[in-house]
Amino acid sequence: MEIMGEFGAFSSEDMDGDEEGLLNDVEVNGSWTPQEKALHEARLKAKAKRRVRRTSSRDSTRESLSDNGADLGGDPTSPKGKTNAGDRKSRMGKGRGLPKKGGAGGKGVWGAAGMVYEMEEPDAKDPNYDESSQGDTVYATVTPELDERELEKTVSPIVQEYFEHGDTKEVQMLLEGLNLGHNKYAVSSLAVSLSLEGKASHRELTSRLLSDMVGKVLTEKDMARAFDKMLADLPDLILDTPEAPQMLGQFIARAIADHALPMGFLDCYKGKVDCDHARAALDRAAVLLSMKTKMVRLDNVWGVGGGLRPVKHLIKEMNLLLKEYLISGEVSEAERCLRDLEVPHFHHELVYEAVVMVLESKGESAISMMVKLLKAFWETGLITLDQMNRGFQRVYDELPEINLDVPHAHTIMESFVDLCYQESVITKQLRDACPSSRGRKRFVSEGDGGTIKQ
Repeated sequence: MEIMGEFGAFSSEDMDGDEEGLLNDVEVNGSWTPQEKALHEARLKAKAKRRVRRTSSRDSTRESLSDNGADLGGDPTSPKGKTNAGDRKSRMGKGRGLPKKGGAGGKGVWGAAGMVYEMEEPDAKDPNYDESSQGDTVYATVTPELDERELEKTVSPIVQEYFEHGDTKEVQMLLEGLNLGHNKYAVSSLAVSLSLEGKASHRELTSRLLSDMVGKVLTEKDMARAFDKMLADLPDLILDTPEAPQMLGQFIARAIADHALPMGFLDCYKGKVDCDHARAALDRAAVLLSMKTKMVRLDNVWGVGGGLRPVKHLIKEMNLLLKEYLISGEVSEAERCLRDLEVPHFHHELVYEAVVMVLESKGESAISMMVKLLKAFWETGLITLDQMNRGFQRVYDELPEINLDVPHAHTIMESFVDLCYQESVITKQLRDACPSSRGRKRFVSEGDGGTIKQ
């Protein structure tokens, strides 16, 4: 903008310093126009504002540098109050005007002066991480601890399989591979509960398992805790097994005799039992232990089961079973007794004894009753085809000797075999293998006119 006056033309950009005094002289001479006077007043106000703004910026910069102990030798008139290139003060006009991060941090900055760095652990996610330079690496398998439900689901098949093979070392090896945690006592209580629903041989195997696990997988305290739990659960156990109190008492007595339970286990319950079922179990254990003055192993508390029985004992039991059947005629009771013997591989002896008993009996009732019994055993699958064939074949082989004591043994045997074949107890091949009392047979081809020669 140009201003025309008595001294010629000049612009607003040239009006500064000495020129301002020149304008004052023009005003003194009274030669100012109204426009020149208004412009002069506007410039004075703008100049005063710039002076105030510059002074406030300089003061704030000095205060910031004095707070941080910085050198005040910078130029306070630098843009935005910037004193030097290393200043870390916020440029956004926010905050207290102090350097960011206390003067530390940022790109290419190691940190504040005097800071001491400690040794940091190597980060596996670091792109420069070298696993081989970290020394020997040890890999460990972490097995989660089993809760009560998972323990029952995992251990039950192990115990059921143990009832088949009877190897306690295999059970210990499988249990050592599990993280049983504080629920490991439940292994023994679970094994006892499963055996209560099984056979006598299962209970014998369970007692052996408890004895072998103490000191290896379980402690005496764990065993005592398990039996404490079973005594408390007796009201529920008798719903499925009415004889549970007596059986549990036998388990306790056997465990104490095998040193699987502390000797003072029963003393802890004296006068402290309110449940009748628990009291019956403890009384049963006390009676069994009092019968053994020298605390020997109660090996026969469950009886001798299965193939562990002597052969003579099994033969005696089978003879007694057949004689009781001929008196009572109860097929179901005979079947139950045979199952309790738990010797399916020895059932051919029952067939042999039954046939011999028929040969030595008098009257037709024994024949019909034995056919009925063998048919029931065959239909239920209690006696297999192999065991049935072996039993009859043994009688065939010994028939000449039996005939010495029973003269009509061949005749009785033939009629008995024919009746068994009619009831589908034996096969046609086994029937045809029966020895005949008529000796060798000669037929029409031998020229005898179709007659059978004695």
